[in-house]
Parts: sequence; structure tokens; C-alpha cells
Amino acid sequence: MSQPGSPRGTALGRPREAVDRTIEAVHERIQPLTSRASLATRVVALTAAAVVGILAVVSIGLYVTVRAQFNTSLDESLLRRAHTAVEAGFAEQTIQGTPTASLALADVKVAVVRGGRLFSDLGTAARPYIGYQELEVSIGETAESARSVKISGRPYRVVAIQAGNGTALVLAQSMEGQQDALERLRLILIISTLGGVFVATVAGWAVATNGLRPVRRLTGAIENVARTAELTPIEVTGTDELARLTIAFNQMLLALDASQERQRQLVADAGHELRTPLTSLRTNIELLGQAAEDQERSLSEGQRREIMDDVRAQLHELTTLVGDLVELAREDPVGRDPEELDLADVVQAAVDRVRPRAAGVTLDVELETWQVLGEPPLLERAVTNLLDNAVKWSPPDGTVTVRLTGGQVVVSDEGPGISAEDLPHVFDRFYRSSEARTLPGSGLGLSIVRRAAERHGGTVSAASAPGEGSVFTMTLPLASEG
Repeated sequence: MSQPGSPRGTALGRPREAVDRTIEAVHERIQPLTSRASLATRVVALTAAAVVGILAVVSIGLYVTVRAQFNTSLDESLLRRAHTAVEAGFAEQTIQGTPTASLALADVKVAVVRGGRLFSDLGTAARPYIGYQELEVSIGETAESARSVKISGRPYRVVAIQAGNGTALVLAQSMEGQQDALERLRLILIISTLGGVFVATVAGWAVATNGLRPVRRLTGAIENVARTAELTPIEVTGTDELARLTIAFNQMLLALDASQERQRQLVADAGHELRTPLTSLRTNIELLGQAAEDQERSLSEGQRREIMDDVRAQLHELTTLVGDLVELAREDPVGRDPEELDLADVVQAAVDRVRPRAAGVTLDVELETWQVLGEPPLLERAVTNLLDNAVKWSPPDGTVTVRLTGGQVVVSDEGPGISAEDLPHVFDRFYRSSEARTLPGSGLGLSIVRRAAERHGGTVSAASAPGEGSVFTMTLPLASEG
């Protein structure tokens, strides 16, 4: 065995490195072609390759089987003739030089081997097909032998059997007929394989073209959406995986269209709500500017103070509205690292914030511990909005009841209540009843409450009857359930 550093080891290593480099070069050439090929082309190529592989295996197996069958049949025929000849004493006649029975075997070359000597009625013509296998049969080491040889460039099948007394009878028959048949079979198999590949390629192309038609239609629809921004669903045909993909794509289009509609509505509503405070603010600023430029239009101290108070109120309203819009425009869910907190602490903080501005209104608060998982600022903002809404609608000597039990924050007031027509819309963006339009507010507070509850996996509801006050309930899941 050669050592790793021997010249032979180096010689063996170099061809291996050359083969590896060749494979890498072929891969580098093929990869750009496969990456640029379309899906239909790859399907056709894979189909053709699979058919080629199958037909090649079948053809090779058939060819090998037929060739083996030919050899077996020829061997059986020669052995049968040889046994018949031995029984008729043909071997002894050949040794004695009386080839009387040779006419019965005119299509076969005959020789007899005894004691290492060759006897044949065909003279030296028998020598090329006598070998050690036949000698082994003659001395009794094997009962019979069969092999293929070439005599004068022509294929022959040679068999030998024992003929008694250290003698072997050898028969050789031409295989040209079988070789011609095998050549014709090989040609037929090659033509059949090429024809099968052609048919498979055509069929694969037809199947790929028809099967990928829904994919092309879906691709065209996606490109049309990217080009025109038109979110028109496409037609669904069939019930297979491509149909399910089309349905999912249509659902995505509908969801995207609904999101865009909400954005357009938000922008339109925001523009409408912003127009009033901005117009009033601009009017007051223009009055102050005119009074500063024209002495004849000077304002009294009371008028100036009234205008400035109005400006401050409008700025506060505008700031609140912008903050509410920013909060509602957020589409992200609760942060990835939410905090586990006691909802009672959040509600108490909201009560402490609202109490100073709840002039004349009593806040009746009873809280129980309830652990939730979420964002404290957002939850406190939601509870504060509920309390502000209750305080705004309560009479000067009214009572706002706040209860926290079993994960439900219940805020009730003694106000005039909500009409049946307005109750389903109290959580809609910018929705304000006819009575609420005379009071300060943006119409976004309760929308933020609903948004905060949904982002924490909870719900919010309202119940009311005219003249009986309103009850708002926000329900949040326990931290272990969320």
C-alpha cells in the first residue's frame, strides 16, 4: 500500500482534485441556467429527466435479461447435443479419427480433450477455443463449463462436458444470430427511449402550461395591484391548492382594501375635526394681530384675556385630538415584552388623575386585585377616558361609580343616558351624538378605550337607557390566561 506522501498517493490525489474542479465548474455553469429557467421549464426538465431515468433502467434491464436468456438457451441446446453425442460414442470416434457422426453436428465446431491432448475433426481450427476451463472438465475437476470466446473475430459460445476416462467433449457454436438480434433490440430500445422522452416532454409542457395557468393569473393580478393599486379580487376556479391560494390572496386584498378604507376615513374625519379648531384658532390670532397693528381696533384687557383663554382651549383641544389620532393610527399589537401588573393600581392612578378636574362630582371607587399582562400607560389612558366621559355627562352633584371585580372595570354615571340610535356607535371614531357636539371633545376617547381593550385581548361594552345614566364595562383576561 502506498504511503500518503508517496508518488503514487500524489498521482491518485491529482486526478481526484481535477474531478472536483470539473464538477464545480459544471455546477457553476448549470446553476445560472436553472436559476433563470421558468417554473414550467423546470417542471418539463424534471419530467423528461425522470422519464429518461425510468426508460434507461427498463431498457438496460430488458437488454441484460434478453442477452442472458439467449446465452442460457444456447447453452442448454449445446449441452443437450453434447450429451447426445457422448451417449452415441462421438468422442471416441473423434479420437480414433473416424468422424462418422460429425455430420449430425455440422453447424457446431467439435473437439475432444484427453490427457491434455486435443483431438478434432476440424484440425487446428479447434485450438482457439480450448482453454483451462475445458482442461478442468477433462480431468474431472468440474462436470461441465460454458463461456463466450471469439474465433477469427466472430463470437462463439463454448461448452464442455465430461466424456469419461479423463476426456472432455467440447462444442462451440456461433453467436452471430443472437448478436444481430441483440443489436436490433438495442436499436429499438434507444428509439423507444428517445420517443418516450419526446412524448414525456410534450406532455410535461402541456401539463405545466395548463397547471400553472392559475399561478400566472394570480401573478398577473399581483402585478396589476402593484402597478395600479386596484384591489380587485380575482376569480376562483376549482377546489385545489391553487384555488385555496387564490382565496387567501382575495382575502388579503379585502383586508388591505378595508385597511385603506379605514385610513381614508380616518384622514377624512381627522381633516373635518381639525378644521374647526384650526379655523377658530386662526380667527383669534388674526384678531390679536389686527389689534396690535391698528390702534383704533385695540382690545380691552377683558377681551384680550377672553381671546387668549379661547386660544389656549383650542390649543389644548388640538393637542388632545392629535394625540388621539396618533394613538388610533397605531396598528402594532402590545409590545413583545409586556409587563405583568395589577389592574387595580392602573384604575386607581386614573381615578387620581381625573378627580381634580371632576368638580362637584363624587367618585365612588371599589377595587379588587386583578393581574393582567400589558402596557400600563395604554390601560391607564383607556380607564381615564372612561372616567372623563362619565364625569362630562354627570350632573354637578352626581356620582360616578367605579368597580373592579373579576377582571371587569365597570364605570357608571348618573347622566342623561344614551339613546338607542347612538348606543351602537359610541365606540366609533369621531362619532358624536347631537347632544355631544355642544361639549368639548374629539369623539375619539371611547375609540381609544376599545382599541386598548382589543390590544390586550379584552372587550368593552356600553349599556344605557335615556334618563338612567350609562354603564361602560371593560373586561381584560387574567395574566395566566393571556
